[in-house]
Amino acid sequence: MTEHVWSYKSTAGHLAGTDLTGYKVEATDGHIGKVDKHSDEAGDAYLVVDTGVWIFGKEVLLPASTVTRIDPAEQRVYVDGTKEQIKNSPEFHREKHLGDPEYHAELGTYYSTGTGGPFGGRIV
Repeated sequence: MTEHVWSYKSTAGHLAGTDLTGYKVEATDGHIGKVDKHSDEAGDAYLVVDTGVWIFGKEVLLPASTVTRIDPAEQRVYVDGTKEQIKNSPEFHREKHLGDPEYHAELGTYYSTGTGGPFGGRIV
């Protein structure tokens, strides 16, 4: 079941319509980049994170369910996962993967493995 991977948790503090572009993104063990693009679309919500020099200027796509908390005052998004887990996610190329249902299914499986929570079923 990967459909819930693409929705924000009710506890994340996400308000529909909030522009998260430019927010800093923090993994459980440190900074991973900034939000370059995001979608609030029901059932297909995600963040595209520009990782800068962390992974050689690549971007990663994070399903909305990985977001544990949004801090509008600090303009930070906190995600459930380590830098290594995020770095090891299926490789993302914006032009090829953004609207690709097969990639979304692969990524959804990666982030929902186990009992339905991100990264092996740990539900926050």
